Amino acid sequence: MSKKLFKGGEVVDVKRKKVLKADVLVDEGTIVAVEPSINSSDAEIIDCNGLVLIPGLVDMHAHLREPGEEHKEDIGTGTSAAIHGGYVAIVSMPNTNPPCDNRSVVEYIIRRSKEEDKAEVLPCGAITKGRKGLELAELADMHEGGAVAFSDDGTWVQHSGVMRRALEYVKFFNGLVISHAEDKALTHMGLANESAITTRLGLRGMPVAAEVIAIFRDLELARLTGGRLHIAHVSSKSSIELIKKAKEEGIKVTAEVTPHHLLFDESKLVEYDTNYKVNPPLRSAEDREALVEALKEGVIDVIATDHAPHADFEKMDEFNAAPFGMIWLDFAFPVLYENLVNSGKIDLFRLVESMSLRPAEILGLKQLGVIEKGYRASFFGFNPQAQVRIDRAFIKSRAYNTPLYNSVVKGKIEWTVKDGKIYRH
Repeated sequence: MSKKLFKGGEVVDVKRKKVLKADVLVDEGTIVAVEPSINSSDAEIIDCNGLVLIPGLVDMHAHLREPGEEHKEDIGTGTSAAIHGGYVAIVSMPNTNPPCDNRSVVEYIIRRSKEEDKAEVLPCGAITKGRKGLELAELADMHEGGAVAFSDDGTWVQHSGVMRRALEYVKFFNGLVISHAEDKALTHMGLANESAITTRLGLRGMPVAAEVIAIFRDLELARLTGGRLHIAHVSSKSSIELIKKAKEEGIKVTAEVTPHHLLFDESKLVEYDTNYKVNPPLRSAEDREALVEALKEGVIDVIATDHAPHADFEKMDEFNAAPFGMIWLDFAFPVLYENLVNSGKIDLFRLVESMSLRPAEILGLKQLGVIEKGYRASFFGFNPQAQVRIDRAFIKSRAYNTPLYNSVVKGKIEWTVKDGKIYRH
């Protein structure tokens, strides 16, 4: 049956900030009706009693490791984790091997995404050739091939002239430049936030100044060029202040924060657990609290996972040698729901907006982010009362590098719908 009737659930209306008791009728991958009560004799009935229907999530920042590092993750396992976690679209970062710096790699990623037929992968092309920061990559060609944004993620474009040209160039097609804001002259060989805590732990520091300096320069270049700038994984209070001021001055800037920077701070490092080793590093408790407030106020637009899978043997290395990053795609939404919404720090609408509607708007995905007539039938059924254990049986990613491993979270995604197709979990 192409027709599906999702009956008896509560629908989150992000735009009007309401939760409505409503049925949702889907046909040929499109939402054809959202009404208090719908009857259809020729539709498959999906019982949604006890479930909250939430627009499909959009992740602006994930590492799928393909091509080149498939022992960590690949497009198949990454999109399985994504659809399991309620994500219907994810932006794949270009720091692969070879890097996604040309149209052929962009088209390869899109082709692999279609083969897997789970969450849609939206390639992010590199700003510069080889991500070396010296010469612009073929941005327009990658855009025509399907790239939705451009970043040298993992490195900051140190050369101001190159970054200026990138911001100017993408204006021809209303493109988006994503900045990994980190002056590596200040973070070289760094392992954790530069602070009294990490000094006592004997960990080489990565100062907040490295992020602030990079953001300040990129904001000035965005002001100069009028190009669209997005700041990745903001981690500090000082960075928030710069971004807020820039927005007030009309600079075209948006920003994201990761779940780990919202939930954890540098005090976790006393455990020397390499799963807390991330880049940018976990900052102070004051920074973490400022990030939550900035998300609530809308200074930070988006929650993006920075899903960074690694093999067990890599993360089990000593702290100095272990790679940066943790996984999130399988369980980001229920963990954030429990820790931010249930705790009263933000409301459900802001959480959903920052994980669905707002990233869809920034990326130009006009048919995602809401559950309304005429939109793509991409949403998920969330049971706020059920519990799940984050273990190997639950995780669909190839990697297990998370400090939340074996913890229990309240809230379960029962199924995800993408373009009318149901993926049951």
